[in-house]
Amino acid sequence: MNLLVTGGCGFIGSNAIHHLIGQPEITLLVNLDGLTYAANPANLGVIPAHPKYRFEQTDLRDRAATAAVVARHGITHVLHLAAESHVDRSIAAPEIFLQTNVLGTFHLLEACRAAWAGHFSTRRFLHVSTDEVYGDLAPGAAAFTERSAYAPSSPYSASKAAADHLVRACHRTYEFPALITNCGNNFGPGQHAEKLIPLIIDRVRRRQSVPLYGDGRQVRDWIFVRDHAEALWQVLTRGRVGETYHLGARCERTNCEIAERLCDLVDELAPELGGHSRALISHVTDRPGHDRRYAMNPTKVESELGWKAQTNFEDALRETVRWFLQSVGNS
Repeated sequence: MNLLVTGGCGFIGSNAIHHLIGQPEITLLVNLDGLTYAANPANLGVIPAHPKYRFEQTDLRDRAATAAVVARHGITHVLHLAAESHVDRSIAAPEIFLQTNVLGTFHLLEACRAAWAGHFSTRRFLHVSTDEVYGDLAPGAAAFTERSAYAPSSPYSASKAAADHLVRACHRTYEFPALITNCGNNFGPGQHAEKLIPLIIDRVRRRQSVPLYGDGRQVRDWIFVRDHAEALWQVLTRGRVGETYHLGARCERTNCEIAERLCDLVDELAPELGGHSRALISHVTDRPGHDRRYAMNPTKVESELGWKAQTNFEDALRETVRWFLQSVGNS
């Protein structure tokens, strides 16, 4: 297997590379990353010294450069993670989301379709998507399944939905060996500071206001990033071509619950900051088009592939808080 991981310097991508580099099936692991603001090569640690590892600084919006990477390394499998992913940024400046998430995915599909002609039966393309393509889930309603209707609410989720449709169309029209995963909110050490959990930890550490949109009762389905990495490997190697798999840990929490627990953990792990951190939580004007609830039903991946999230949420949250506090202290 010559595996291409796109976005491998990002949060999920770097964790996936750490998890996969030792797999005996992999002969070569190529990390394609444009090194945008959200990339952090330091997350890869010693990986660049690994004999299987190669790095390509390439922007998926460059069709020729993308095709050249696929051809040059004889890529046989793709784990497509590269994306613009921050909802607030998509509201303020949506065009880059369309260029990267839609056009970039199209360029990668076309590069692989050309390179893999006549060999589709031994190739795999896993497109990693999001729960946000489904839009709002009513309180008390059953979790999203692979048959749920798409109803994206933000430019980000619309761009990911468009990419999903491109991947499915490529499979249907050309019998291209594609699979899709949709996943809930990831968290863990090393996540970019703009995301909810690291943002809250940083605000509490600095004794700054912790802003929550609206009433803070929006519900998200959380999964530890290392559990996600293992799920991706199982789907890539054992999933049925043409299928979609929902990845989730059955871990729904409101934003208020997340913020309060993070405040308590910072108070416990860094008492020198003064404690009483819940007092820092404030409520601000809600985000336009803010979805109320997401929840993923992972029954299909659990029953077909035997994958199930293994990490206890509380343990993972504690590890994450400790990592961020220590990383600041060591910087």
